[in-house]
Amino acid sequence: MHELRFGLKNSLQGNTTEALQRAWAIADDAGFDTCWGYDHFAALGPDRTVDVFEAWTMLAAMAQATSRVRIGTMVTGNSHRHPGMLAKMAVTVDHLSGGRLEMGIGAGGDEMVHEMFGLPLGPVRERIEALDEACRILELLWTQPRVSFSGRHYRLDGAVANPKPVQRPRPPLWIASSGERLGLRVVAEHADVWINANQPGEDPAELVRLGGVLDRHCEAIGRDPDTIRRAVQLRLPDEPDEALRTVERHVRAGFTEVIFMIFGGGDESIAASEATAELLPKLRSLG
Repeated sequence: MHELRFGLKNSLQGNTTEALQRAWAIADDAGFDTCWGYDHFAALGPDRTVDVFEAWTMLAAMAQATSRVRIGTMVTGNSHRHPGMLAKMAVTVDHLSGGRLEMGIGAGGDEMVHEMFGLPLGPVRERIEALDEACRILELLWTQPRVSFSGRHYRLDGAVANPKPVQRPRPPLWIASSGERLGLRVVAEHADVWINANQPGEDPAELVRLGGVLDRHCEAIGRDPDTIRRAVQLRLPDEPDEALRTVERHVRAGFTEVIFMIFGGGDESIAASEATAELLPKLRSLG
């Protein structure tokens, strides 16, 4: 059995640095287990010109602005950065936070961002293959003195990556995927935590079905499925009792990492974070 943990995820778009710092303090002081940002270079939604902050520079600030809560990106788009660069960025944040980094990663695939920056994206299958190689490279660079790697998408030649992470052997790896044939196989190979890439709504039935697919991938490679924690992102209803019932349905379905998505910016973001924090003692009782 895995411990039941709760996280807070505030939007990096349409928000202010002042409100974000206050939200992080709420997460730290209230006793949340994790605190998250996300990785987008253009805002999501119909208006893609809305202000949005970069994930990893913001995560470095989060590391310094908090003292207890674990921090991460839900999730880093692998297509945005070379894994050698990402490994170095992650280690830097792990040191800044005193070993509190949770490493979230997914295949990526924002076509608008890739088009505006002139970055090749490739079909979904190639993105998943690149994600698999990136996970291998991250693990190697975090644990080995020198790394040579020859893959279809990345090559390393005697690469050094020092210092190593504070966390040994490496930070926990959260992988986002809903791909039944390829993506969940990568999760089975590398993940400490699985987070679904698409959120089908409050009903956990589809998530449970995908979890069964992940179990079969684990069994095919000889891994115990119970060694992978299961995470879910939720937008809570405003009514407290309904919010508790929503979380309870997912906990009963086997999800032990519950991340609450906070939308809006400024005072709205702070108020929603405070309201979720008020629920935390009752949420703990679900475990």
